[in-house]
Amino acid sequence: MVKPDAPGLLARALGAKGWVPQTVTLSGNTDPYQPVERRLALTRRCLEVFLEFRNPVSLITKNALILRDLDILGAMARLDLVHVMLSITSLDAELIRVMEPRTSAPPLRLEAIQRLAGHGIPVGVNIAPVIPGLTDEEIPSILEAASARGARAASYILVRLPGSVRSIFVEWLERELPEKRSRILNRIRDTRSGNLNDPHFNTRQKGEGEIAASLRSLFSLSAARAGIQGSWPELSTAHFRRPSPGQQELFDR
Repeated sequence: MVKPDAPGLLARALGAKGWVPQTVTLSGNTDPYQPVERRLALTRRCLEVFLEFRNPVSLITKNALILRDLDILGAMARLDLVHVMLSITSLDAELIRVMEPRTSAPPLRLEAIQRLAGHGIPVGVNIAPVIPGLTDEEIPSILEAASARGARAASYILVRLPGSVRSIFVEWLERELPEKRSRILNRIRDTRSGNLNDPHFNTRQKGEGEIAASLRSLFSLSAARAGIQGSWPELSTAHFRRPSPGQQELFDR
C-alpha cells in the first residue's frame, strides 16, 4: 500500500495549531527506504517537510538508499534534528540474501553508517532481529564493525513472531534451514516462556529466561568493548517553525 499524499498530510499535521513539536520516528513498522522509494521518493519528500518545519526525526532502516538523502539529513543534523539507526541482522551476506532479500547487503549497511557519520549525522546500529541459535553469536562482531565506522549508539531487538509472521518464519526455516529449525524454535521458546511470541510490552523486545539474560549480558559487554557506551544526542525542538500557508501548499504537489 502506498500513500502518495503522505508529504502533504504531514505538512498539514505539523502546521496545525494543536501540533506540539516532538520527535517523529520513520518508521516503527515499515522500513522507510523500501525499494519502491527509489521511484516514489515519499520518504525524501517527508524529510523535506520535517526540515522545512524544523521538526526532529529519528530514522531506522535496513537500506543504504538512505544515502541518497545525505543533503537533507546533513542539513537537519546541523540543527540537531535527526539521528539514524541502521538495522543489521547479520554480517553473513548469504544469510541476508535469503532472509532479507529486499534489503541492502551487510557491507553496504556498514558503508552507510560510515558515510552518515562522516557527514556529521548521528548514527547508530540496531541489531534486529536477534534470532537465538542463528544470529545471536554475531552480536560482538556487528557492534565492533559498526563502531569502527562511527556508530555512536546501539540497541537490539529479539525476534518477534506475532500473528501470521509466525507461520511465515517457520515455513522459511523449513525451506532454507531445515537442519537448524528445531534448535532455533526451541531457543526462541526458551525466551518466550514456552511460546514463539510474547505480546507483553515489557518483555517482547528482549525476552525472558536464561537465554534472554545471556543475550542482554553479551550485548552489554560487547557494546562496552566496542566503545559504544554513549547515549543519543538530544534532538531539538527549539527551531520549530510554521511556514506560511503558501509554502505548505508546495508539499501537496
